[in-house]
Amino acid sequence: MSSNTTAKLSCRFFHIRDVSIPKLLEMHQVFSQYYHNADLATFIKDMSKKTGVFILKDKRANRIVGFSTYNEIEIDYRNRKAIGVFSGDTIVEKEFWGNRSMHKAFAMRMLSTKLKNPTTHVFWLLISKGYKTYLLMTNNFERCYPIAGKQDEELASLVDQYCTTLYPEAYNAEKRILDFGENYHALKDDVAEITHKMRMENRNIRYFDDTNPEWHRGTELPCVGEISASTLLGFIRKIFIGNVRLLPRRKQRANKALA
Repeated sequence: MSSNTTAKLSCRFFHIRDVSIPKLLEMHQVFSQYYHNADLATFIKDMSKKTGVFILKDKRANRIVGFSTYNEIEIDYRNRKAIGVFSGDTIVEKEFWGNRSMHKAFAMRMLSTKLKNPTTHVFWLLISKGYKTYLLMTNNFERCYPIAGKQDEELASLVDQYCTTLYPEAYNAEKRILDFGENYHALKDDVAEITHKMRMENRNIRYFDDTNPEWHRGTELPCVGEISASTLLGFIRKIFIGNVRLLPRRKQRANKALA
């Protein structure tokens, strides 16, 4: 099925308390298409821990075609209060890979958070079991961790901080990997496979694969990116002109899948 990047989609943010049971069931149907071990009980339990969710809807068919979970938590940075904008599971039906509606909604909410807290450091916290979300950060954020060829101990300490707070039972501090066990939901084989050619041509994909070698079974690479004004405005500009980068520019036409 070819991607449908020009489809009429809408993306709205909902607080978890406002997500109806029918919406939750519809989201689970989308989720189970792309993940193994996607039982409904675990899905609902995970959702209940989130602040909210971005829901992507096909306006023509009046149905949900994707979503991304969202949370804001307080973290400590340089002995001062900071804000962590946490994104968890993100999934979009394959037909709509490359559509930017969800990225626009997420970026505008991050901008709103930063504008409301102009003197407070704000960070994007994400855990990634697939390379696509990881590249969305590394290719578009000026300061992020982890990334090939750079070490940022301040950001590394933030990864330790939020992982030990949110997922103490799953966090391997030595490897900086989250391992939720064999029954955790993992991406199906055709969703975000990494080929030898991709490894050779993109060092960030290679780095993700080397750093999180068991991503096939659902291990997560915890990441953090600083939401500075310049980074955020640049990211929003790229979204609206269609230049959000996953792969280097010469590869973008070959792979527009954003998930």
